[in-house]
Amino acid sequence: MNTAAAATPVAPDRQNALDRENGLSRENALSREKPLNRETVLDWEKLYAARLQAARARPYLATALFALHLVESRQVPTMAVDRYWRCYASPVFVDRTPVEELAGVWVHEVSHLLRDHHGRSERIARELGLEGPAAQLRTNIAADCEINDDVYGDGLVRPAGALRPGTLLLPEGLLMEEYLRDYRFHPRSLEAAWLDCGSGADGTDRPWELGPDGAHGMTAQERDAVRFRVAEGIRGRPGDAPAGWQRWAEEAFHPPQPWRQLLGAAMRSAVSGPGAGEDYSYGRPARRSAGVPGVLLPSLRRRPPRVAVVIDTSGSVSDDELGSALLEVAAISRAVGGRDQVTVVPCDAAAQAVHTLCRTAGIPLLGGGGTDLRAGFGAALRSTPRPDVVVVLTDGQTPWPSSPPPCRTVVGLFARPAGYDEDDPDYRPESPPEWARVVTIG
Repeated sequence: MNTAAAATPVAPDRQNALDRENGLSRENALSREKPLNRETVLDWEKLYAARLQAARARPYLATALFALHLVESRQVPTMAVDRYWRCYASPVFVDRTPVEELAGVWVHEVSHLLRDHHGRSERIARELGLEGPAAQLRTNIAADCEINDDVYGDGLVRPAGALRPGTLLLPEGLLMEEYLRDYRFHPRSLEAAWLDCGSGADGTDRPWELGPDGAHGMTAQERDAVRFRVAEGIRGRPGDAPAGWQRWAEEAFHPPQPWRQLLGAAMRSAVSGPGAGEDYSYGRPARRSAGVPGVLLPSLRRRPPRVAVVIDTSGSVSDDELGSALLEVAAISRAVGGRDQVTVVPCDAAAQAVHTLCRTAGIPLLGGGGTDLRAGFGAALRSTPRPDVVVVLTDGQTPWPSSPPPCRTVVGLFARPAGYDEDDPDYRPESPPEWARVVTIG
């Protein structure tokens, strides 16, 4: 070995390049600048001071910040969280990082938990078939991009090495799922190879985490209560929070509903209820005929239910929504067990022809004018044979029948703001009647 060559110092820029080429972690790179002291103890006071500074900079996150239970760990590269709201901190990292940057790390880690990155990561991993360490790192990077694009500034210092979408040539303002679908590893990713924000960021448990049975873990009810309190604070003072947090707070109060499942459940309930698909038949006499000599009584038999679908084709319904309506018509036909049991009535201000469903691509959705679905109800109920269930797909900008039809009614309501008439700012559309089962679509 050439000891002279080994002792030759390497320029810092050249050493950083060598580190990246050799795939060294950020922790190893930092160890060149300051010797690793295995006896370093966690500076609790410094961490508490950083948390207090984070709460002052982002008061709407204070409830979540102080709900985290702090755990010392020498296996964590920097700081990380698990899904049970424990925050793991490396003593060496805390010792080397200024309080101002630690405050940013606190906010970053609690953001993973508030935005349910662990639950969302598991769902998107199943959808995309992601597994293994590389997928885990990709998910962590995508989650960081969602957080870091607007979390810093205004009194909160961005920590050194915090990954932003622009660093990876990605647009800002997207969700973790969108980043995960678009992002692929490239040379810019080498500096992010050290990332590990714990199972709270990507849903994968770590060996150093305490798990569900460990001390100081929060229950699902406690975690939901913290999220609700934070969302309540953001909604109370919306001007203090970035757009990403305001969007999160709205979804926390009004989470997106699985409307397809809800609409399907409403349909199944309607077509399977008593009276739907029931009719009298002389094909098999009733047993009571034996008690009435010379009189043939019909028996009650169940047949496949008949469904009439009234589709709003007025100008206020978009082409995308009409396409969604056709997909739902096809799903309804499968639910009732046959296309010959479903009729379709396009309607704007007047009802169009009643079509028997053969294939969704062949249904002419004529219209484009005003809206009066009372005509659609009338056409559906006059059709032969009469339907057992009427399904209405509309945006709700219509008058409704004054009395309930003689069958069950399910309304699929395309989401709309409370009022948007420029000529009449006080205008509010009529709500669907109480006798209809309503499911909001979208």
